[in-house]
Amino acid sequence: TPAVRYNDTTDVWGQRHSNYKKFPSRNFRTAHLSSVSEFIDLGLYSITFSNDLEKDLESLWGFRTFLEDLANNDLRYFLEVFNPQIDIGIAQEKVPQYVNDCILKCLAGLTRKERPLFLKMPFNGPRAMEELCNYHPEGLIVGVLGGGKGTTRDTFELVRQSEKYGARVALFGRKINLAESPINLVGLMRSVIEGTLGSLEAVKEYHARLAQEGISPKIPIEEDQKITEKVLLDDAS
Repeated sequence: TPAVRYNDTTDVWGQRHSNYKKFPSRNFRTAHLSSVSEFIDLGLYSITFSNDLEKDLESLWGFRTFLEDLANNDLRYFLEVFNPQIDIGIAQEKVPQYVNDCILKCLAGLTRKERPLFLKMPFNGPRAMEELCNYHPEGLIVGVLGGGKGTTRDTFELVRQSEKYGARVALFGRKINLAESPINLVGLMRSVIEGTLGSLEAVKEYHARLAQEGISPKIPIEEDQKITEKVLLDDAS
């Protein structure tokens, strides 16, 4: 299903020589919904909270306006919520709780029709994921973003833990797009989710398939078996 990015907040801006990411996220929309509705009926809306009353209130008002615009154009959306990219005055280990609470504040007053189809957010550890997924299982589907490329073990471990603690959607951009064989990777991700392969076994199988197809791995298997993302270490299989 094709989808468009409905907005592009300043925390994802990446102009060369810029320093926008040093500041709290601000909302901005390029897309005109009446124009994109001619081509698609689904898109992503992004919001990042900064523990700054004025900036966060501005973001929420922007979201409210977006929902009104969305309804007038009969479009659907999923909601992306990033962790803050700057120091927001909250201890790092408490940021997952803060982000979860911000998501619920953002969605609390919405009707069923206004809710996102699903969330797209970072995996902030087992406890935070389980907490959010258990809050309203029938009305809030949680999806996990992939983040950076990492190792193949990171990819399989992330999808395993995300599913284990309640997530139901995997939105892995770079982890899939930058893989040597995206189709093999996605197939093995499913095997890990279904429990037929562990994350380490899946890495070995992935490299075996690369060898069979004459594809050179970007990372030697010894390194590709390692977990490099800290949030995955505590519950690694």
